[in-house]
Amino acid sequence: MASVLVVEDDQFVRSALIRHLTDAAHTVRSVGTALEALREVAHLRFDVVILDLGLPDLDGSEALKMLRGITDVPVIVATARDDETEIVRLLNAGADDYLTKPFSVEHLSARMAAVLRRARGTGGGEAPPSAVLRVGGLTVDPLRRQAELDGARLDLTRREFDLLAFLAGRPGVVVPRKELLAEVWQQSYGDDQTIDVHLSWLRRKLGETAARPRYLHTLRGVGVKLEPPGAELPR
Repeated sequence: MASVLVVEDDQFVRSALIRHLTDAAHTVRSVGTALEALREVAHLRFDVVILDLGLPDLDGSEALKMLRGITDVPVIVATARDDETEIVRLLNAGADDYLTKPFSVEHLSARMAAVLRRARGTGGGEAPPSAVLRVGGLTVDPLRRQAELDGARLDLTRREFDLLAFLAGRPGVVVPRKELLAEVWQQSYGDDQTIDVHLSWLRRKLGETAARPRYLHTLRGVGVKLEPPGAELPR
């Protein structure tokens, strides 16, 4: 069971979502505008927000940015905009997942379950949660959910941190993309775009690029590994 905020201005869709989520034993509140949603999350605690982008007062992507300014609650975006550029923009703006309209209640349930597992920390990780991970100048503290590079605090989203911590727990090991989807995203299927977007933003925060990697190395068609700079150089 979870506390869910539905942000949807279409009364028919909104009623259907409330009915489905309530039948699944979730506690549901709903609003029809972005400003109402901001007021709700400012005063109440939710486990997940389902955010429609076609809101009457603010564009949903702007609402998403404003939500991210006051809370790190997981947000699933519901959108009819299915082009790649838009999806990348939403993930970059802080969405934890997205659904393209129209979607089934079964699809929504599966995405919600995956997001809630990640948020509640039930995703896989080999290292003990209290162990501080160190890879070169990179330090990752899973318990405090903090990461530093050369002593400077990294400002990471929840998903970026989960991805970094998972890779830092396996330094030098090439992790297949399917394993990343299963362990970090809690999904048994998905496309590489989701991983690539988060890797790109994580690289930027680590001060590197795909063309000139320092810590994050992608092996085309195989997977991703994290290791300290110079680890591949001959000794």
